[in-house]
Amino acid sequence: MSKNNKAVIYARVSTEKNTQETSLVRQEEELRKYAASMKYQVLEVFKDQHSGYEVEREGLLEMLDYIKEKNATALFVQDETRLGRGNARMAVLHLLQKSGTTVYSLNNAGPLTLNEMDSMLLEILAIVEEYQRKIHNAKIKRGMRRAIENGYRPELNIKNRHNHEGRERIEVPIEEIVKLRDKGLTFQEIASTLRGLGFQVSKATVHRRYTEYIEGLEG
Repeated sequence: MSKNNKAVIYARVSTEKNTQETSLVRQEEELRKYAASMKYQVLEVFKDQHSGYEVEREGLLEMLDYIKEKNATALFVQDETRLGRGNARMAVLHLLQKSGTTVYSLNNAGPLTLNEMDSMLLEILAIVEEYQRKIHNAKIKRGMRRAIENGYRPELNIKNRHNHEGRERIEVPIEEIVKLRDKGLTFQEIASTLRGLGFQVSKATVHRRYTEYIEGLEG
């Protein structure tokens, strides 16, 4: 038995026709038996009646969140096309690979096997994502360096720099946004700089708060 035998099931049909519901029921029944034979505990079942070429599927999105929240390590599907088709399939496989989820295919009678091209593509995606993280971190460092070069002193300006209680800082310091904007930083650079200081803010949030502040002054 797996050390972490938590699993989920995903079933999909391509249309919302009533006749397709029978297929969903059959998929669930067969996959429950398959998971039990593999000594896995099924925590939840997710279903979609939607085209596999789309990623905006309610069941799929809920499943991806659930896997992360519940630390499920296995996913059971009838075959790889249930996850998606075309680019959507590769995108889903990439996310599952990142979460360390093993995909069991009933048709494969074991872990999902990918062809050489798919395996290579997933490897490329992983490399690209790694460099995206490096670029993101570089932007944060660049933003901080530019700010400091222009006289910004975070140790003096950020009141909650030392948060001994360890709680996430959710307040957006508008005064710091204004100061950084005056230093010539873009909204993206400001957001990256604040995230580097522990403030979980997006570019859109920074832009909105700055706009509200300016409108307040003009009003």
